[in-house]
Amino acid sequence: MNIRTVATKPFGDQKPGTSGLRKSVPTFEQPHYLENFIQSIFVILDSYQGQTLVLGGDGRYYNRTAIQVILKMAAANGVGRVLVGTDGILSTPAASALIRQNQAFGGIILSASHNPGGPHGDFGVKYNVGNGGPAPEKITGAIYEATKTLEQYQILAAADINLDRVGSFKLGTMAVEVIDTVKPYVELLESLFDFQLVQERLSSGQIRFCMDSLHAVTGPYARYLFEERLGAPAGTVRNGVPLEDFGGGHPDPNLVYAHELVEIMYGDDGPDVGAASDGDGDRNMILGRQFFVTPSDSLAAIAPMPT
Repeated sequence: MNIRTVATKPFGDQKPGTSGLRKSVPTFEQPHYLENFIQSIFVILDSYQGQTLVLGGDGRYYNRTAIQVILKMAAANGVGRVLVGTDGILSTPAASALIRQNQAFGGIILSASHNPGGPHGDFGVKYNVGNGGPAPEKITGAIYEATKTLEQYQILAAADINLDRVGSFKLGTMAVEVIDTVKPYVELLESLFDFQLVQERLSSGQIRFCMDSLHAVTGPYARYLFEERLGAPAGTVRNGVPLEDFGGGHPDPNLVYAHELVEIMYGDDGPDVGAASDGDGDRNMILGRQFFVTPSDSLAAIAPMPT
């Protein structure tokens, strides 16, 4: 393997929060900025060599570039296998499921959540631990301390991996598997919800549903789940193609930024149920016909009724 050790200097603004490190795209595009933060993650972790890492993001601008960098750094730092979503797409809930299903040591998710995207928008990196959840403060604090003293990072000199289709590759001794992240996540949902009942209601027209993915990560998941698997009519999912700038919109599922959905739901012949999701798919908004479910009540709307 042709592993390069690159000299660097610390940046003073790489303190992650509970949702990771979020900065503007131009900040992340600075030489060594992304690399410093990723190397700091590897510096503070124990016993990850030879194990599995999950990787992907919400499709925003710089997502694919960052994935290629992280893959080469993972190979140089001794990761055994990386599971990465096709086109670099991976929602935060699906990443959590993949980490647990594959007994990965963790996952790196590239998202700035509901922040706007594009060349002048925002970008983010967050690390999830082996239970699928976000890194606790003990780990994020250690990452930050590492960023303040980092003097070098390791990266493999290699060609980029093709993220456009499912396939298996090698980067040095590390295996890279580009996988369909949609179907495994939908299979998990099928184990949690009564798909037969939902399919009967949607396919028969008993319940009319509208989903707005805001050109963010949930588009492919929602289209497969609702239109293919559960039989909802084509067009049920709106803005379902992830775009680097979210179509010029703001991937924040609220009454202001999901105004197209709100107009549909408050129309004279609106659907029975509507929903929108944020950039990386871990926040939602639920509406009924001419009414809005407050975020604090949305979990109650999703959870099964007690028997």
